[in-house]
Amino acid sequence: MTHGPAPRRTRLRLLTAAAAAIGSLLLAGCTPLAPPAPHPVKSTADASTIGAVPANLAAYYGQVVTWTSCNGGFQCAEVEVPLDYAKPQGSSIKLAVIRLPATGKRQGALLINPGGPGGSGYDMAKDSAKSYFSAKIRAAYDIVGFDPRGVGRSAPVKCLNDAQMDAARQVEYNLSTDAGLQQAEAESKTETDLCVKNSGAVLAHVDTVSAARDLDILRAVAGDTKLNYMGFSYGTKLGATYAGLFPSKVGKFSLDGALDPSLTDDQISMGQAIGFEGALRDWAANCLGTKDCPVSGTVDEALAQIRELNAVYEKTPQQTKTGRVMTGTGFTNTLAFAMYSTDLWEPLKGALKEAFAGDASGMQALDDYSSDRASDGKYTTNIAAAFTAINCLDYSMNSGTGHMREEAAALEKASPTFGKVLSYNGLTCKYWPYAATGKPETISAKGAGPILVIGTTKDPATPYKWAQALAQQLDSGVLVTWKGDGHTAYGRANACLTGVVDNYFVNGVVPAKGTTC
Repeated sequence: MTHGPAPRRTRLRLLTAAAAAIGSLLLAGCTPLAPPAPHPVKSTADASTIGAVPANLAAYYGQVVTWTSCNGGFQCAEVEVPLDYAKPQGSSIKLAVIRLPATGKRQGALLINPGGPGGSGYDMAKDSAKSYFSAKIRAAYDIVGFDPRGVGRSAPVKCLNDAQMDAARQVEYNLSTDAGLQQAEAESKTETDLCVKNSGAVLAHVDTVSAARDLDILRAVAGDTKLNYMGFSYGTKLGATYAGLFPSKVGKFSLDGALDPSLTDDQISMGQAIGFEGALRDWAANCLGTKDCPVSGTVDEALAQIRELNAVYEKTPQQTKTGRVMTGTGFTNTLAFAMYSTDLWEPLKGALKEAFAGDASGMQALDDYSSDRASDGKYTTNIAAAFTAINCLDYSMNSGTGHMREEAAALEKASPTFGKVLSYNGLTCKYWPYAATGKPETISAKGAGPILVIGTTKDPATPYKWAQALAQQLDSGVLVTWKGDGHTAYGRANACLTGVVDNYFVNGVVPAKGTTC
């Protein structure tokens, strides 16, 4: 995860599945909304679809939803959900939803979540539904993307404006010193105050459990008695949480790039530290076997050269052709971003070659892309703010200086390249005004139908062992393995993996345990 308070030394975000298809999306722009259809389609869930729900939520489950044509072949709508499920008669918020209707014999709706936390499922569907999902899936299901609460178009969390985001990304803190830590703490408090000021009441209610309860309302208004779902990265935590809350309503489920819900924040950071360091070693080994590789010698020597260059940016951020500077943290974040997909290995090679020659403009361009910064200086999503807000409610973080320093030492030992940006997570939520409501726990979802848990053997952001753990925790978990590099599998892996997932969703064929592609 690349976002957090100004120090930006927080867990590398469980980036969206769309990043796995980065090669095709790198230059893609957003498609403007088409005018509403003259005759909107209205839908209302009937009692048999809704199922048994608390009386004080019946109005949400039975609401009339108006779908209008948008984006050339899509339909868009807003779905109302309670702001606070403990007080459903109080305020409500609206979730933005978009669907691509099934092209063949419809089996139901397939809800998707790309990860983050804070990724836009609305954008994933709008920009990628016709290419990311197979023709078989698109024939059988409406592809339904939505922005979870606090994200994008759905009562978004707001913290920094564009200029403030730029400024935050230009600062480098030496957190190993007391002075640097104090500066970072002060900036973290300032940013937290801005989140409170600019976001409103939703800031206290963007936790994953609330988002999972939203999923059940979305299921009902989509017209299905059971939820069909594809979750990627953080989306696997959202999906597993839903399965734990509503096991009898689990339909076809795929959890790809799995996050182990039993892990603490510190354990997640350590897993990612090891994962990203290993991925960079694989990148270096590949690069050293090609022409024009900017590093040389052995893999260890190549990584040492990269760290030496990074240290220059840590000590003195360097100006780029944009007029902005590249910091050591930004440099490290860019290295991490390129590990999400092998499609980014070649761009990283070129950017590093320029950086070794004294120009980090290419590295900054990749960092801008990972931060959703457009060429005009505008940030196109609110994932930075939503990421922080969701994690601060989902995880209790230890902000004690002694603890953070001890953890930083362990992370830097495990990952000399990435340990620094993965440490001091406690700063992120130290001044958060709302106590964390989430806690690490195993999820069994007893009574749920078969759930696919997909793990990529060299996934740096969600290590393979996390998929193994989640599949074991779930009573009906079925582990599917893809032997590959990068983050998540479906939509970018091989025909074997696509076939296994398609056969499960379309034909109901559950793969044998131990299936490997």
